[in-house]
Amino acid sequence: MSATVIDGKKIAEALRGRIAAGVRDMIGRHECQPCLAVVLVGDDPASQIYVRNKGKATREAGMRSLEHRLPADASQADVLGVVRALNADNEVDGILVQMPLPAHIDAQAVIGEIDPAKDVDGLTVTNAGRLALGAKGLVSCTPQGCVILAKEVTPKLEGLHAVVLGRSILVGKPLSMLLLAENCTVTMAHSRTKDLADVCRSADILCAAVGKPRLVKGDWIKQGATVIDVGINRIEEGGKTRVVGDVDYEAAAQRAGAITPAPGGVGPMTIACLLKNTLVAAARRRGFAEPNV
Repeated sequence: MSATVIDGKKIAEALRGRIAAGVRDMIGRHECQPCLAVVLVGDDPASQIYVRNKGKATREAGMRSLEHRLPADASQADVLGVVRALNADNEVDGILVQMPLPAHIDAQAVIGEIDPAKDVDGLTVTNAGRLALGAKGLVSCTPQGCVILAKEVTPKLEGLHAVVLGRSILVGKPLSMLLLAENCTVTMAHSRTKDLADVCRSADILCAAVGKPRLVKGDWIKQGATVIDVGINRIEEGGKTRVVGDVDYEAAAQRAGAITPAPGGVGPMTIACLLKNTLVAAARRRGFAEPNV
């Protein structure tokens, strides 16, 4: 393997350390402790693990962590009521509604109810629009983490050709906007793209976010390219359950200049960027100087 491994765990740990320092500074200067509230509906095992991990990370950063748990049969009115109460609570700086929601609840309606100033997932129409316009807002956590990882390899991305494989509102679309803001030339590729392998081979930075295990083959990678693998896919292999990315890691590492592992690459950055957004939201809402983390 010739590629440099982009250690998301190490980079996220360093970012979380800077965030914790920013929290201590805010408490010391303003007697204000940032607060993140997470809303969990139902008993999905993976969601419960995610919420538990987010709460632990929030507390380790010195922030307050609130959890609002509702049963799987909670009505949409119940969920909206919790979100509205959190909007009205001036002590709460960030609101995150854990996805997926039960099928009978309109997720977009719930997201749309979140105060954009507290939308630390960056999913409201207001924050998505601000990102598209290049205005200040709260940016989706996973795409933000992807750009941080890419800049660990190449601090100045200007002029590079970035291919974003996947067009979801959670990752692909906001990531393309962030890369444009870094003055990359951006191509968005997806399931209907013709000659997909050739498009990927043209990328100086290839970001794969399609949710298909090992879709991207080794010979799809340009020699020396940076590969950011967002995929987290559970597969059965050799009688065991494994987690693999959207990229055939071993083969891609023979050609890439740098590559994120999956797991251990983008995943840790998502929670770190969630904490960063909460700290930033706390500062902006109160008119404090924005922390440089």
